[in-house]
Amino acid sequence: MNYRHAYHAGNFADVLKHAVLLALIEALKLKPAPFCVIDTHAGSGCYALDGAEADKTGEYRDGIARLLFPDLHGGDAHAAALPPLLRRWLDSILALPGNEHGLKLYPGSPLQAALAMRDTDSAQLCELHPEESARLRELFHRDARMHVHGRNGYEALGALLPPKEKRGLVLIDPPYEAQEAEYRLIEHALKGALERWPGGIYAVWYPIKRRSQVQPFLRWLQHCGAKRVLRAELLVHGDDSPLRLNGSGMAIINAPWQLDETLREPLRALARLLAQERPAEWKLDWLVAESAAPPAAPARLPPGPRRR
Repeated sequence: MNYRHAYHAGNFADVLKHAVLLALIEALKLKPAPFCVIDTHAGSGCYALDGAEADKTGEYRDGIARLLFPDLHGGDAHAAALPPLLRRWLDSILALPGNEHGLKLYPGSPLQAALAMRDTDSAQLCELHPEESARLRELFHRDARMHVHGRNGYEALGALLPPKEKRGLVLIDPPYEAQEAEYRLIEHALKGALERWPGGIYAVWYPIKRRSQVQPFLRWLQHCGAKRVLRAELLVHGDDSPLRLNGSGMAIINAPWQLDETLREPLRALARLLAQERPAEWKLDWLVAESAAPPAAPARLPPGPRRR
């Protein structure tokens, strides 16, 4: 309840999270049927990068700001060119009203989803903090696709799943105020959610400080019963210090087909562009890979003629 994302909006963790979010929504849009995006920790929806909070930390300068001029961070001009997914993502942010004369506003997950969704799609946005929830309602008061709930997002999943569209995405992006205990809350919420909606896509953002803190959650994902779980991580510092955010990851349950190939080049580019005092590292692998189809039973030959 004390967390304010305005201090961290547009940082390197947001860049990873929102690039993956766009890839997921684009994958859902490949089919004409409507889908639903459910955001369990939606925040206020949009953040001023020239505001007091963002200016105090300046985290966006080592995040999205580095994508504005990739030639300054990516070596030669050819190597610095943004992959198409990142180009589309950045262009959508720069096209936001208020960003006509430079990057002033950074859209949170709900607004980025709204920018990418179609008119037939919908979103259910949960935000417990009263001030953040009020801002979210004001942001979307004219958008009939976006529905705001001032309630605990974990608890709301019981009422919101499965969505009427029967297809879509749940984004779980808590502030981790409970620190390592937050993972147990996520596991509990995912267990119930998968029972109610086993075919939904679930994308969980997690911070990386010390690797040992996140490993139990990753092991839990390997045994959660899902057929596919993809892990995408970006580390700009070594994963051995509890004093700062060293990296972050996205775990995607029921990841769409070929999502790993969609994310490979963007992750490689982000590692190059967002590196700080040391080379950045990235991971993209399957925690759970869908097993190959079992071998077909040997064909039975038709019975031969009976011998007399």
